[in-house]
Amino acid sequence: MNVIPEKAAAVATAAAGSSVHFPSLAVALVIMLAGSLYPLLMTDAGGHADHRLALVLFLAMSAGFVRGVGFVPQALVWRWMFSGWACLAALAAAIGIRFLW
Repeated sequence: MNVIPEKAAAVATAAAGSSVHFPSLAVALVIMLAGSLYPLLMTDAGGHADHRLALVLFLAMSAGFVRGVGFVPQALVWRWMFSGWACLAALAAAIGIRFLW
């Protein structure tokens, strides 16, 4: 098997830094369960689907699952988009949309 030593070292370093991130995973699981058990969470006062709220909740859930299981993408854009901080920012946006608008 031909493996470039530098690339193998980079992959090993990335794998060593990857571990389960329980706060992100917990947020993702709570959003998944709450959205499944109580879908009215994602509606507005008139009972219509609130697409902005659903968008940021699903973004938080996606980022939470990706980072929560320990996967850290190599590309900078994807790494930021699926980070714990992106999960927190999307969750804060969802709280803002739900309670402030």
